[in-house]
Amino acid sequence: MTALLAERATEVVSAAQQLLSKRMGAPVKLSDPIELSGSGRTTVLRVRVAENAFSLPRTLILKQVRGTAPVPRNAGITPGVASIDSAFLREAVSYQFTTALSREQRPGAYLIAHSLPDRLLVLSDLGENTRLTSVLQSGAEPATQNAMMAFAQALGRMHAATVGREADFVALLRRVDVAHRIDGIAQQSEAAVAEVPGLLRHELGVEVPDELATKIVHGARLFSGGRFRAFSPSDLCPDNVILNDEGARILDYEWGGFRDATLDIAYALVSFPGCLCDVELSRERAAQMVEAWRAEVVGVWPALADDVLLAEKILEARLIWVWLSTYWFLPADHTRIAAAREHGLSVPRSEALINRWAALAEDARVTGDDVIGDFAEGMTAVLEERWAE
Repeated sequence: MTALLAERATEVVSAAQQLLSKRMGAPVKLSDPIELSGSGRTTVLRVRVAENAFSLPRTLILKQVRGTAPVPRNAGITPGVASIDSAFLREAVSYQFTTALSREQRPGAYLIAHSLPDRLLVLSDLGENTRLTSVLQSGAEPATQNAMMAFAQALGRMHAATVGREADFVALLRRVDVAHRIDGIAQQSEAAVAEVPGLLRHELGVEVPDELATKIVHGARLFSGGRFRAFSPSDLCPDNVILNDEGARILDYEWGGFRDATLDIAYALVSFPGCLCDVELSRERAAQMVEAWRAEVVGVWPALADDVLLAEKILEARLIWVWLSTYWFLPADHTRIAAAREHGLSVPRSEALINRWAALAEDARVTGDDVIGDFAEGMTAVLEERWAE
């Protein structure tokens, strides 16, 4: 740990000790901080509970977000007008919401304490684990298949457990600040609907047919409406998914909210569009993941037992994710591209976009939607020609 990180760790541990001591009504001492992850604005530590008059777990996870600088609109799920405070508040609310779920239904860690002024979360420790990124990068079977199935099942359990509870989530947001009820990713989808046609015309000479434009508008509504609404962490890139003895667990709820659940399962099928990932997913593997997810949610959404309806909804969700991915990565915006999460699955934006449009075209043909299929095939060809130069 560098001197700067050690200084930050000391500050985070001190703030957490004060928070826990105040909450418990007796001194709590934390020791042996180990840096786990984080970004330039975030510090994530595992600490040992050295002195504790109560029944705190032996180890805890501390996450602190620093500063109030504007967050750029980029690969992830970050609204351009938002601030770090907004992301922290939404994450704190999301952890409060998911902590109220039963252990079997909870998608990740539970919240032990939090401080809004310190932008600090104290979370349960999920223990020894492996990131989904590492499993996918290895390509080993059956580990890769098992990991993706566990991920799909975890999403389904979370969705099934949170159906009909949106009012509870909104009430928690309201207690923090009504302004932060705005969903950043929904805002970006609206911006993508408005701006991408002009972007494609200017950058590639591609015109968007009216029939496709209508489908894209409907797809964008999945973020603010949709028939199958449930809680979604939204940022489901592989670095935010870990695997342990309990299956797949989800980290990072900075953009948590209620959306159409088909967006979450489609996120993996589109190769994690918030990142510059390229995960090869066969049609058979994709179908297995959808079935694993459907098995968990069909009890609360019986309509999804209809294969045709399910395929249409998944295609609609895939379309808007590919559209958003194009919005994020087609422009030669180095700040936006550099902000995309870097890890072992990262590829150049040219490769990511070409593969995402090609996979969308294939899925559209299988589903029988020639409007999407024709356009996606055309986009694939145009992008290949552009980057072949």
